[in-house]
Amino acid sequence: MLLRASVLLGLLALAGCEDPLTLAKVCDETPGFCSDLNKDSHCKEQRAEVIIQRYVEYKSPTDENKYQLLKDFEKYDQCVSLAAKIEHIKLKEKTTSRVEGHLTSIKEMTRIFQDTKNTDHPGLLYYHWSRNNDQSALTKLLALEEKQDKRVTEDAEMQFFLASYYVKFDDEKTIDLLYKTLELNKAGETPNPEIYPTLVSLFYKHEKYKHAYTFARVAQLSGYEDVDILPIEHQLAAAGKSLDSLDDLAQKTYDSIQEGSFVSPRGF
Repeated sequence: MLLRASVLLGLLALAGCEDPLTLAKVCDETPGFCSDLNKDSHCKEQRAEVIIQRYVEYKSPTDENKYQLLKDFEKYDQCVSLAAKIEHIKLKEKTTSRVEGHLTSIKEMTRIFQDTKNTDHPGLLYYHWSRNNDQSALTKLLALEEKQDKRVTEDAEMQFFLASYYVKFDDEKTIDLLYKTLELNKAGETPNPEIYPTLVSLFYKHEKYKHAYTFARVAQLSGYEDVDILPIEHQLAAAGKSLDSLDDLAQKTYDSIQEGSFVSPRGF
């Protein structure tokens, strides 16, 4: 199973190249990191990432490692909670182990939130606010943004998180932040899929139909199927605009994002 790059780096740092860390070794050395999760094959990838990251955080309990574990547990919980609703007629214990995995997730996420009450880690601050409505965490995060802290301004994930905050009341800043998120996207990485429909919605709202169409096509090229491009096409057709040049622009925009070379058409 392929694990994300940050986990692999953690494994090398903790275990050394000569004796790479494996799930089997983690479960043998720290069985508690494995025994309180689901026992069947559901959520296999998410379960593996949780187990490895639990070990990483155990060996090096930094805020960054706690943040990664929090995100891993959230993804795992979303998966195992859904799986727990699937009843096994003959094997009830499978359903029970999924419920146990869900309860473990809640317990561990609560622990991390308690451990990081006084954090200044941008990602943790966002999670404290967005998941627990901690307004003091939001205040700290916005202060980091104001100070141009590079952990915020040069991180694609944080720029997207800020956009999800500003979208409620500042359309122009939201667009700037989403553009910056795409600028920071590295070659080979996949941007958050919500970026494109958000841009489409904002541009359509402000009657910037060429912009809306361009990013609707980028969304389609990215495999996002939930974008409604027909109303935008109608608006452009009514204005006598050709779609061919916009299709070319959308392809170039998509390619630049995939190559990690996208440049915002706005200045910062």
